[in-house]
Amino acid sequence: MPRITPVSGTSDVPAEYHGVVDSVIGVFGNVRGPFSIMLHSPKLAERVLPLVTFFREGSVVDARLRAHAILAVVREREAAYVWSAQVGAARRAGVPESTIDLLRAKGDPSSLPEDERDIVIYTRELIRTNRVDQAVFDRLRNRHGVQWLVELTAAANYFGFLSGMVNPFEVPAPPEGDKLPG
Repeated sequence: MPRITPVSGTSDVPAEYHGVVDSVIGVFGNVRGPFSIMLHSPKLAERVLPLVTFFREGSVVDARLRAHAILAVVREREAAYVWSAQVGAARRAGVPESTIDLLRAKGDPSSLPEDERDIVIYTRELIRTNRVDQAVFDRLRNRHGVQWLVELTAAANYFGFLSGMVNPFEVPAPPEGDKLPG
């Protein structure tokens, strides 16, 4: 049970912010998860929402590689809601079930292909220490370029932010979604 009542529609916000709720519904189909919390500050939700469409449609980081970073981040942050929401997207992007299982278990990424391994290492280091190893940084930059690395880092931090929005408010994962271990 969430610690505060989640916003679920326009009736939960002042009339001047109904358009923000409508925009959230336009992107997600309904109000749920982090946005059900952020809409308690409609101006915040309004400013964060464009990042959703950017990462879905505008990023140079392809969805499959981005999903590796997203799942690594939300697993590190123990964000059951965000994990549940993102596993389906990772599957649709072509992330193998064995990789999802490895990330769920916080397993050793050394068995992953080089790109995926480096992304998981980079992301875990970023979340755990707020720093990254120079060699991993250089490999990703050399392989993909600076813009790609900036956008991968932004995606990792954005999903860390979303995790930080649901965890303190105890937003539960959907019952039908993929579960984190106990």
